[in-house]
Amino acid sequence: MTAVQPKPIETRPWPVRQQVRGSFLARTIRTTDAKQIGIMYLATAFGFFMVGGLMALLMRAELARPGMQFLSPEQYNQLFTMHGTIMLLLFATPIVFAFANFVVPLQIGAPDVAFPRLNAFAYWLYLFGGSIAVAGFLVPGGAADFGWTAYTPLSDGPNTPGVGPNMWVVGLAISGLGTILGGVNMITTILTLRAPGMTMFRMPIFTWNILLTSLLVILIFPFLAAALFALAADRILDAQVFAPETGGPMLWQHLFWFFGHPEVYVVALPFFGIVTEVIPVFSRKPVFGYKGLVSATLLISALSFVVWAHHMFATGQVLLPFFSLLSYLIAVPTGMKFFVWIGTMWRGQVSFEAPMMFAIGFLVTFLFGGLTGVLLASPPIDFHVHDSYFVVAHFHYVLFGTIVFAVFAGIYFWFPKMFGRMLDDRLGKVHFWLTFVGFHTTFLVQHWLGAEGMPRRYADYLTGDGFTTLNTISTIGSFILGVSTLPFLYNVWHSYRAGPVVTVQDPWGHGNSLEWATSTPPPLRNFDKMPRIRSERPAFDAKFPSLAAGSQSKQGPPEGGARPLTPESSGGATYQEDA
Repeated sequence: MTAVQPKPIETRPWPVRQQVRGSFLARTIRTTDAKQIGIMYLATAFGFFMVGGLMALLMRAELARPGMQFLSPEQYNQLFTMHGTIMLLLFATPIVFAFANFVVPLQIGAPDVAFPRLNAFAYWLYLFGGSIAVAGFLVPGGAADFGWTAYTPLSDGPNTPGVGPNMWVVGLAISGLGTILGGVNMITTILTLRAPGMTMFRMPIFTWNILLTSLLVILIFPFLAAALFALAADRILDAQVFAPETGGPMLWQHLFWFFGHPEVYVVALPFFGIVTEVIPVFSRKPVFGYKGLVSATLLISALSFVVWAHHMFATGQVLLPFFSLLSYLIAVPTGMKFFVWIGTMWRGQVSFEAPMMFAIGFLVTFLFGGLTGVLLASPPIDFHVHDSYFVVAHFHYVLFGTIVFAVFAGIYFWFPKMFGRMLDDRLGKVHFWLTFVGFHTTFLVQHWLGAEGMPRRYADYLTGDGFTTLNTISTIGSFILGVSTLPFLYNVWHSYRAGPVVTVQDPWGHGNSLEWATSTPPPLRNFDKMPRIRSERPAFDAKFPSLAAGSQSKQGPPEGGARPLTPESSGGATYQEDA
């Protein structure tokens, strides 16, 4: 009989914090710790994501073959309305604040956010408002069924009566208030709580993007709130704000899209930031063109306010050349970002762990979405494919490509910092390939469906329309995409309980920003000691002092690194004592 040697139990090299007395539920309800609130945002948003994904699978199953299969047209209308609402306003926007709450205070060397109680209040408003909107399914008549854009007069009282649509309006207004308060908190935190030495041009790109995203939030969400309250007044008080006789439908479209297009960048810029954090770490290089990247983000933020009417080309009520030109123009700073990301990987020692795989998946998918966006900025093409499946395909390539791929990159990247355990990399790669193949199988063929004339938001089509084959392919892809979440959920569950314990500050070995210069997981106030901040890569400088930026200068390097388009770009930054 063979004797089995006992294996040592793997533990962290420091004492575990004493748990606060009381139940987990009570601690969660009363917490004001930004890291805990960030994890709550992450779990809640992912729960909404699962619900929205289930709705998508029901719709795709219905559309697999011609004829009504198992849904009624009314149920189908409710599903596509709530699917869009959940994915954009109850998943994509709040998950921004999941990463912002956990990562931003760590990246700027802050002990917490500026307003911890306001932060908790914002989360509970989001959960309360989102639950009200989704609970419309439980009332007689069902949930809202007028599309997530809620165009009037379709969304007014006479055309869509019932409690469910009212719950949609009020729920989104409450959830939007939470988003505004979260934005105020992030702006104040970033501007006032940076550690000594953390100047604006030493902030990580992710923090820059959260700052600009939060500015967009506090500028545009009041427009959504105003439009929703006016719609509620129309529905409940018969206020006639959006009466067709006085141009109400056009007023709604202007108000909604003045919110709606910057909202696309609210749910894009933070994920650009996540990808910009991931790529340098797995390329073993500093980010290529720091100042250019910041300027591109500033340009995108500014231009996002002047392109809203490209959603309204088919109305015939907007100035086509003006909005077409500006829509083309916004592709320029986005293209600058692509050059930065590719330049960062260029000649780097690239490794393909799960976060990097999802970052590359983001680049490929978002590039396709951006190219079809250039097509839709042309009014003649837009007239042809407006309200067709071409727009559905473009929208999902841009938003799924940006949000979901980057969210998974961020989760695999920061999970060790959040929970002190590593996710399984092999399962992560299985998850990536199922997601990548499932997504492109689902949505690539929808471009062709739209070009052939299949309109969006239709629950049925005829056998003679010729849409059956492509719809069947799309449905098969959607179920592959649905299955892709299973290895991820198992990976999170298993790794949280029994994953390899992280005993170092930086499990990736080449982390740049300050979250990789504190213990894993971080202490209550984030840092026991603060490394010297002399560049935009303080954690890297602390780990590799021989390679630290500005090690030859007491003052450190100039903010933002070497000046572009000068000899410094290839010869290194200059310092005052060198002059």
